[in-house]
Amino acid sequence: MSTDDTTTTDDASTESSCGASTATDGGAAAETTTDSACGGATTDTTTESACGGATSSSSSGCGASSDDDEEEVGATVDDFEADPGQLVAVGLGPGQPEGMTARAKRALADVDHIVGYTTYVELLPDEITDDAEEIYDTPMCGEVSRTEEAIDRALAGNDVAIIGSGDPNVYALAGLALEIIESKGATASALDFDVVPGVPAAQSCAARVGAPLVNDTVSVSLSDHLTDMPTIESRLHAVAKEGFTISIYNPWSRKRRENFEKCCEILLEHRPPETPVGVVHGAGREDEQTEIVELGELEALGETDLIDMTTTILVGNEDTYVWDDRMVTPRGYETKYDY
Repeated sequence: MSTDDTTTTDDASTESSCGASTATDGGAAAETTTDSACGGATTDTTTESACGGATSSSSSGCGASSDDDEEEVGATVDDFEADPGQLVAVGLGPGQPEGMTARAKRALADVDHIVGYTTYVELLPDEITDDAEEIYDTPMCGEVSRTEEAIDRALAGNDVAIIGSGDPNVYALAGLALEIIESKGATASALDFDVVPGVPAAQSCAARVGAPLVNDTVSVSLSDHLTDMPTIESRLHAVAKEGFTISIYNPWSRKRRENFEKCCEILLEHRPPETPVGVVHGAGREDEQTEIVELGELEALGETDLIDMTTTILVGNEDTYVWDDRMVTPRGYETKYDY
């Protein structure tokens, strides 16, 4: 089935999932406004949603508000007449079907609609996508629009899952969903909002390189469009000079390559160049690659296919070492027990 049942290819009035008709113009999708199945407008304008509420969107290219316009939530809870359905945030884990928890599979089988980033929708097993009543996906950086879409569908009476890789509470959309629910005047209880955890990227990637995270660990995201680089640099300095293992998400993107270079510079200010570093690209996916290198070698990998937005980097602490091609971070048992 199509992974986006909310668009059409001709000028016609179609029945939305909320029971209201919505007109679409498939001939100029990039320049005209199209209504989603539950009212998420896709251009900078105000429209009447299929659920009866006005929606407005002024997203930037990465889902955040632009400098000139603040993105405002459109429809509120008062615009929906149906009894609310359920909204559940589901973590898919590392990417392959066998990496999903049984609870995640059950949750996805129980909902009517699935909403998510296109790449994550493509990770779903066929048995889940084949059984879904509707699937709505958006490209990279449509976080706000697709989260509001999922909420509007639930407020319109549907049981909805919003999906993401890893875990919904780790650089993901569970928190944003709660913020938007509140801004609409609804409540998490009314939507029976639930979070189904998944295996976070740091944990799934750590498993590929041994046992680097068994002691205190801090995560940092480098290519985060919601955080400016000075703030990221400040966090890196604070974390790197302490005795933490560091998991680095989103280390490299075309628009933010200098973030990775600066990160390597900061790490080398506080950690020896021989510090072990695990680099895992595309964990659980067809293009998975894994290497263990020294910190002094890390920056050079930025020019290779190993480092991109699907890569997680695991920087060892002062006690981490490599044994038998595996990273080992001692937990401290050796100070209390003989073995």
